[in-house]
Amino acid sequence: MIVYDKLEKSLKHLGLQFENYQHLDEREDLSVLDREAIAESVIQRFEICYDMLWKHLKRYLVEELGLPEVPNSPKPVFRLAAENKLLQDNIEEWLRYADARIDTSHDYSGDKTEDCLELMNAFIHDATMLYQTLTGKAVK
Repeated sequence: MIVYDKLEKSLKHLGLQFENYQHLDEREDLSVLDREAIAESVIQRFEICYDMLWKHLKRYLVEELGLPEVPNSPKPVFRLAAENKLLQDNIEEWLRYADARIDTSHDYSGDKTEDCLELMNAFIHDATMLYQTLTGKAVK
């Protein structure tokens, strides 16, 4: 049996911190450093959530769908998920998320950060929908 508690928690935390990030303009009391820290926190939470999501998805493909050989890297796992009708959106979106994850691995500066943050609304939505598909329940 696959336990999804940590995945659910990571989705919630990502959503909350991204909401915090979206309201930065309303918080004049924050320094530039504080604003950067909040943006970096969103990216770190994205990385954690993304990693947990693809690993749970891999387990689902093996344990629930009984696929005999599932690769041990995100992009092939998402391709298999798309082939098995687990993704509601186009596989290209999930590959963009994978690229964003790779791009932010060691560099939270400049364009990579902005590109990743621009994907957050879509990622949170898609990740939540995938969570619901895998678990049959909504994120609390």
